Amino acid sequence: MSSDFCAVLLAAGQGSRYRAVAGAGEDKLLVRCRGRDGSERAVLEHALLALRANLERVLLVTRPDNGGAMALAEAHGCEVMTLDSAGMGESIAAAVRHMADCAGWLIALGDMPFILPATVGRVLRALEEHPLVVPSWQGRYGHPVGFGHSHRAALMALGGDRGAKRLLGEEGVYELAVGDRGVLWDVDTPAALGFEGVAPG
Repeated sequence: MSSDFCAVLLAAGQGSRYRAVAGAGEDKLLVRCRGRDGSERAVLEHALLALRANLERVLLVTRPDNGGAMALAEAHGCEVMTLDSAGMGESIAAAVRHMADCAGWLIALGDMPFILPATVGRVLRALEEHPLVVPSWQGRYGHPVGFGHSHRAALMALGGDRGAKRLLGEEGVYELAVGDRGVLWDVDTPAALGFEGVAPG
């Protein structure tokens, strides 16, 4: 495990697209699905485990009313930050301020349960050599995205619903090609709970 880098797992959204299909009372983060290892777990738990397999310090950012998400994070030794977030940018900024002493941050999404732990490890190793690392599958950028300490001020300056995507337009982005389609697969609708993956790379 890396003791220098930290992970921020973003789970403070409303999941409105999922609820529109599954029903107003359904939380996509807590619905169970079959992971890449064959286990049946909550979507969020799969995401947490992939990070915890590689990192000692993981911070979950979630809404104050999501007790189920908080309980999962605490069960796996993760820190929790509650936030009535105006969007992804605000969540990232608050999390990086909270973990400002880290050498770098992996920004991951709570609704992406199919990223292989080995892929997270590859991003971390690349982050030791490059200040900004993004995994890609067939040329498309995915998650988790790794930011070195030099990006701390820019991350803390984010706000609203604008995430860190604009930082990926800067020079110096290291694109890490992977064979793991999980880096692109988020659960926006119930249909996305069935993963159609390819051989890991």
